[in-house]
Amino acid sequence: MKTSKIAYKPVGLTLGAAGGALASVAFKQLWKWLGHEDDAPNATDEDRTWREVLIAATLQGAVFAVVKAAIDRSGAVATKQLTGTWPG
Repeated sequence: MKTSKIAYKPVGLTLGAAGGALASVAFKQLWKWLGHEDDAPNATDEDRTWREVLIAATLQGAVFAVVKAAIDRSGAVATKQLTGTWPG
């Protein structure tokens, strides 16, 4: 395993945690903006419809995937600029 890849592991973990928090905030804002209640439904919410639960899950997954990709890519680009090698 390359040294740069090993050195990037803690950076990647930290960025991942920050990205998860950012994605959570972004999804909550998106859900409110779409005109729904403050909290998105959980799969076990008895008073929510299948449609609402599945739409919320789809949007949440998409937001988390986009934020994760943006954070991971930004971290890799920054590492390349600082060290001259790609961490992946």
